[in-house]
Amino acid sequence: MKSISLLDKNSNIAILLAGIIALIIGVGVARFVFTSLLPSMLENYLTISFAGVLASINYVGYLAGSIFSVFIKDINTKVKFFRLGMFLAVSTTLMLGITTSETVWIISRVLAGFGAAMALVVGSAIVMNKLNIQNKTKAMGIHFSGIGFSILVSDFIVRIVFHFNGTWQFAWIVLAFFAFVMSFYSMYILSYDKEVKQNSVKHHIDKSLFSPFVIILIMAYFCEGVGMVVQGTFLPDIINSLKGLEGFGSFTWTLVGVAGIPSCITWMMLAHKYGSVNIIILAMFLQVIGILISALTNNVYLNLLSGILYGGTFIGLVALFMNLGGKLAGNNPVMLMGALTTAYGIGQVAAPLYSVALIEHFKTYDYTLYVTAFIVSGGIVLLILTKIFNLKGE
Repeated sequence: MKSISLLDKNSNIAILLAGIIALIIGVGVARFVFTSLLPSMLENYLTISFAGVLASINYVGYLAGSIFSVFIKDINTKVKFFRLGMFLAVSTTLMLGITTSETVWIISRVLAGFGAAMALVVGSAIVMNKLNIQNKTKAMGIHFSGIGFSILVSDFIVRIVFHFNGTWQFAWIVLAFFAFVMSFYSMYILSYDKEVKQNSVKHHIDKSLFSPFVIILIMAYFCEGVGMVVQGTFLPDIINSLKGLEGFGSFTWTLVGVAGIPSCITWMMLAHKYGSVNIIILAMFLQVIGILISALTNNVYLNLLSGILYGGTFIGLVALFMNLGGKLAGNNPVMLMGALTTAYGIGQVAAPLYSVALIEHFKTYDYTLYVTAFIVSGGIVLLILTKIFNLKGE
């Protein structure tokens, strides 16, 4: 029986493990752990308005990095930018633990967003390139389960720090140390012993790609970007703000990570059997239910379910939209992937800003949740219209 070496750069298991660790660092530590720490930071440092600004500019950095990464063709250059992403994830996290300068925090969150894009978009491209397996789609489903692990692991570290009466500042420092140590494995495995020779393929702008269906798909993905980021930024504080649910926010966020781990594989399997558009509509509908729960009831079990519905849908929806976009683009994915990513990113940037305005005006999260549910529902209606008018999608 052939032994498995986790230090073998060409081992599929090592490649997938390195990719998941990269997501834990780049997505968990550099992006989502902000949500875990938000209730604590709101108690003695952040205002809700500044928290919204920080969330928004983090997604500005991520959007810029995502669009930039689409145009990095050379795999050797990808490796360099992936390493830059790991460095940014670690250094910007450390900054949040050792200073309370608002200027430093703003710069750090922008750069952390860019680093997250390098870890997720560029790192995933390296994983896919290195995998030596016939069915890469299933393997990439395993890789993207790392987004769920990123929430779970980073939240677990925060819980340990708080268990020993640590502060949120110390939590950032511990997270930075964890990311620093673990990043070496990902950077080692997701690299090449010698420069890879690649033929440069230039894709020209093909306006015919942007059919009525594709335009609607892009608009629906914008709506999903809004739906993803509101709970992704505020969910623990939303739960803690409900009468009788003080302290349940952290546990709800843990459930988000648990539900997120198998979601990508599950939704992709369903899409293969029942069609991508049908499953996207179903997933977005479940997400709307999860969003509305906290505005309509303070029942503990239903609000825990809201976390499960969020974690169980948002990761899968990214995979569903991007997979469908890839199918529609054929051999010319750059423009279509860029358009989808941009629309999603604009939704992510805008949502925290209107959320903060509504929260400050009404002194409750309810109206933010109503507006968010309405926008995501708009995306569902758009996709249903493509079915009614039989617009070509799949």
